[in-house]
Amino acid sequence: MPLSILLQIAQNPANASSSIVTTLMLVSIFVIFYVFMIRPQNKKQKETEKMIAALKKGDKVITIGGIHGVVTSTKEKTIVIKVDDSTKIEFSRSAVSSVVVDEKAKEKNAKVKKTAEAEKIEATDSNSETAE
Repeated sequence: MPLSILLQIAQNPANASSSIVTTLMLVSIFVIFYVFMIRPQNKKQKETEKMIAALKKGDKVITIGGIHGVVTSTKEKTIVIKVDDSTKIEFSRSAVSSVVVDEKAKEKNAKVKKTAEAEKIEATDSNSETAE
């Protein structure tokens, strides 16, 4: 396409500005599609791949089909989910849609993060005091 635009400009210099505007519009449309559609989709796909790779025994998961269960074992391409006391189902890793996080685990993680942040602040304060 750019070659045809250059040929048009060479044949008729009066249309050069309209050709440049058309080219800029096409480029801007591609940039808009990339920023608002392609990039977020790639980001979400990477997050999903990380989540699937990080599955471990004891994680509570929800499959794409809506089945809730606990991971009892993991293999290279599959996981075994315990659905009921005696029911275990083997799924492909890609069938997991999300990992359920317990509220207690969330609270523990939040407390650990707050403690770590407080320690960083204290360390920064003590470093600035020794520098003075």
